[in-house]
Amino acid sequence: MRLSGSVLKGAAILAAVVLLGAAPGRADSTVAVPEPDGIWTGPMLSPTPATLRGATVLDIAALDALMAKGPLILDVGPADQKPADFPKGSLWLPIHRSIPGAVWMPGAGLAPLDPAREEAFYKRMEELTKGDKSTPIVAFCHPDCWGSWNVAKRLVLRGYTQVHWFPEGIEGWQSVRETVEVKPDSVWAGTWAGEAQP
Repeated sequence: MRLSGSVLKGAAILAAVVLLGAAPGRADSTVAVPEPDGIWTGPMLSPTPATLRGATVLDIAALDALMAKGPLILDVGPADQKPADFPKGSLWLPIHRSIPGAVWMPGAGLAPLDPAREEAFYKRMEELTKGDKSTPIVAFCHPDCWGSWNVAKRLVLRGYTQVHWFPEGIEGWQSVRETVEVKPDSVWAGTWAGEAQP
């Protein structure tokens, strides 16, 4: 039996749609990602769960409402790395844009995190919250990035009680609000002295 060209074309389109719908990493993917028991140590850029036990997951409207309470806004997005083929003698001046008032701690969501650096993270959080574990904290980075999920989970495991996770990240914020240029937190950046920041 011979199939007509239009039937074959329709079948090919249907197969492509099915494959695309199942592809991981898409923001509109219907793949349900279960929460790991602890910190995620797999690929940082991959689909994340819709939930985070012990924390509140925020959309942009909920983040707007929380902003009035003056939470600690914690950006853990990675720092841009200078390309290997960057022209010698040229200035490397990357700019990181974020939510206004954010404390930028690149690399804080990596896993595994060196134990000394993990303790440095907890110490810095204690300083930023003035030792108050009920301080509202919002962790974010980019969509489909485990960095902010890991940071929020670390805080929950450490006993912080008002942890919020904003999975829409910087892109979600800048789709409706202006971003500002931020520099890495100087104390946190000191823990990476002599190394390229992630």
